[in-house]
Amino acid sequence: MTVESVKPAAVQARELREPPLAGGGVPVLGHGLKLVRDPLAFMSRLREHGDVVRLKLGPKTVYAVTTPDLTGAMALSTDYKIDGPLWESLEGLLGKEGVATANGPRHRRQRRTIQPAFRLDAIPAYGPIMEEEAHALTERWRSGERVDCTSESFRVAVRIAARCLLRGDFMDERAERLCVALATVFRGMYRRMVVPLGPLYRLPLPANREFNRALADLHLLVDEIVAERRASGQKPDDLLTALLAAKDDNGDPIGEQEIHDQVVAILTPGSETVASTIMWLLQVLAEHPEHADRVRDEVESVTGGRPVAFDDVRKLTHTNNVVVEAMRLRPAVWILTRRAVTDTELGGYRIPAGADIVYSPYAIQRDAKSYADNLEFDPDRWLPERAKDVPKYAMSPFSVGNRKCPSDHFSMAQLSLITAAVATAFRLEQVAGSDDTTRVGITLRPHSLLLKPVPR
Repeated sequence: MTVESVKPAAVQARELREPPLAGGGVPVLGHGLKLVRDPLAFMSRLREHGDVVRLKLGPKTVYAVTTPDLTGAMALSTDYKIDGPLWESLEGLLGKEGVATANGPRHRRQRRTIQPAFRLDAIPAYGPIMEEEAHALTERWRSGERVDCTSESFRVAVRIAARCLLRGDFMDERAERLCVALATVFRGMYRRMVVPLGPLYRLPLPANREFNRALADLHLLVDEIVAERRASGQKPDDLLTALLAAKDDNGDPIGEQEIHDQVVAILTPGSETVASTIMWLLQVLAEHPEHADRVRDEVESVTGGRPVAFDDVRKLTHTNNVVVEAMRLRPAVWILTRRAVTDTELGGYRIPAGADIVYSPYAIQRDAKSYADNLEFDPDRWLPERAKDVPKYAMSPFSVGNRKCPSDHFSMAQLSLITAAVATAFRLEQVAGSDDTTRVGITLRPHSLLLKPVPR
């Protein structure tokens, strides 16, 4: 199938099938219980039942797409938009007016506003900040002391985002607030997505109160950032200045709510996904010391022993491949949803207008039909002579099409630089009490990764 959407006339001209219903549903909750209990295993097994299958989430029917080519076709088709259970659950955090959840003309205008900050020729200007924060991370650590990788990963991710994109004076206290609040909010939003019990989430139960407090603190944090910038009168060349000067389609300044939602969309999902990826990279360096040693050797061959710099990143082939392979096996964003805007089809299956579609980058990127030794950590699979054998769309960590993450090069640069700095300074070992099993929420991260740095 090509990536172009099938037009209604073509849909009518062929016999379309109803996707099969996945097994294992239970009354009332449908497949929602499986998505709560063991979502990664559940999503990974769906391809056994078909390229497109039906799920029941409470009273709703949701269509799951399981193959790389069909997820790519959907992402590039105008027959689908950003919507569905995931985005509805995220609106409580991201709002309805930010680039992450907007569609149509608003989304295109917002992309034009933020895109200059992430152009390839703009990213080198962030290099000194990324270097400072990567090396500050390793300088905070002491030999033999226990490192809480959750707080450390959030701290470096938030500080880089704030200093590069918002020019914020983002001290550790705010980073800690964001870390704690995001963990609570994203965990609660995942439950709301897979078990849509509506009014029950408004009851004054302890879990609901904790969720509401965390969400309120996140929005208060964003209001503080915007208010401080306005009060300062400063207009540095950054993303926040661009937002405060942005115009709507009528040439008027964009509203306060859109500014707020845009800052939320820039700060929180980016911090959450980058921090989660950093946690997995630290876990990789501890679990695979042979690759940590190869990263160190590569860095030293490029730098000659000086501290690794931003300009070195493009020369660090194995380091970059370690980052890509970590994202393949443990993608921060493991589940995505779309909504059909018209009667259409995927893979010969009928998709009705208004249908919600779900797919899992985690399942697709670990599929044995796409990867030899699919569960093995093998960075060398991304060498050019082997990477050509990976099916198209079987590895899209930043998505594709008009919803592709605008900060892909920005994120890769900081992830590679942090990996290089850590592997050069330390060997990492897990300590008693560490739990690197996967905690599933809107994103994936280790439950509680605790490491001991040992100087090289």
